[in-house]
Amino acid sequence: MLQALSLKEIFSTFLVMFAIIDITGSIPIFVSMRDKGTKIKPFQATGAALLLFVGFFIVGDQLLKLFGIDMPSFAVAGSVVLFILAFEMILGRDIIKNEPTSSGASIVPIAFPLIAGPGAITAFISLHAEYETVNIMIGLAVNIVIDFFVLRHLDKITHWLGQDIIYVLRKFFGVILLAMAVKLFAGNIMAIFHG
Repeated sequence: MLQALSLKEIFSTFLVMFAIIDITGSIPIFVSMRDKGTKIKPFQATGAALLLFVGFFIVGDQLLKLFGIDMPSFAVAGSVVLFILAFEMILGRDIIKNEPTSSGASIVPIAFPLIAGPGAITAFISLHAEYETVNIMIGLAVNIVIDFFVLRHLDKITHWLGQDIIYVLRKFFGVILLAMAVKLFAGNIMAIFHG
């Protein structure tokens, strides 16, 4: 197991998930919910998001086999979703719409879809084609801890960062995500044609 550990893979997973989850970009949404009297429970929200990620990661392979899809094909499809999410972040336009719901705020919409949204789950499963499971899980765990910290200290972080910094971070990680989507697409499209 120690041989499978890779700081590069952990960091890459962390960057991909951090960019897609975009917890800093969601801060204005969290603030708006709080100002409307919605009670946000950080532990419940991040715990539910973690269960969603791990659940889809475990069952993902079986689902793909059920539909006759191999991992490189799924990774290419996932990279297309990453392209769209990256363009959303860079251009400031909503391409993938999140349907409103009346369920509890900590689970919906915070855990799903703001943290563990369709794009994030797709990307998370797609990483399995590139990296070792242990590295992916560590990268995810670091993200979940950061998400918890942001939700727990929302007021302080909003005041400390300011809207301008949050805007810049969103654009920066949008570009990072776009570059990673290109890499994921290029690596797996070759595997499909040569496999």
